[in-house]
Parts: sequence; structure tokens; C-alpha cells
Amino acid sequence: MKTSKILTSLLLAAVLLTPVLTFAGTSTGSIPDRPDVSSISDLDALYERIGDLMWQVVAIVALVLFVIAGIQFMTAQGDPGKVATARLFVLWGVVGVVIAALAYGIVTIIGAFFN
Repeated sequence: MKTSKILTSLLLAAVLLTPVLTFAGTSTGSIPDRPDVSSISDLDALYERIGDLMWQVVAIVALVLFVIAGIQFMTAQGDPGKVATARLFVLWGVVGVVIAALAYGIVTIIGAFFN
């Protein structure tokens, strides 16, 4: 019970800190080589912004899964069931990252083919 409270607290903290970490690197000016969200005029720039956002979401989800798996490995204390659950978290985190990379690669190849 205590482990689930700790994991829930860590997950909640990660979700609540995501906007802070996202806006921490922005400055008052615009980011070079990237259009401002309010000034997107063509579809390619919009596609690039959405792709960047999706990669950030995939990275955050994968990081959270790996942190949860690490915590479960440390708190398993030799219990085979908890170790198996932690291994599943690692497995599905890796599977998710691989699927996201394949999806990005397929979309990039198709985009290059039609351009």
C-alpha cells in the first residue's frame, strides 16, 4: 500500500512539473529556426511542431515508465511477482519507444517519397 502511494505521488509530481520544465527553457524572444505557434503559416511548419510535441510526450512517458520500473526493482526485495512487474514496465517502455521511432521513420520515408 505504501509503495502505491509513493508511486502515485511521484507520478503526480512528474505530471505537475511537466509544464514548469517545458517553459523553463523559453526566453522572451522566439526560438531560432522554429516558428512561433501563433505565426504558423504553412503545413510543413505545423507538422514539424506537432512532431516535436509528440516526441516530447513519448520521451516523458518512457521516462516515467523507466522510473516506475526502477522503483519497483528497488522495492521488490526479492519478490518474484514484483520483479516480473518491473520487468514488464521496462519491456513496455522499450516497446513504446521502438514503435514511436518506427512510426516516425515510416512517416518520414513516406513524406520524402511524395516530396
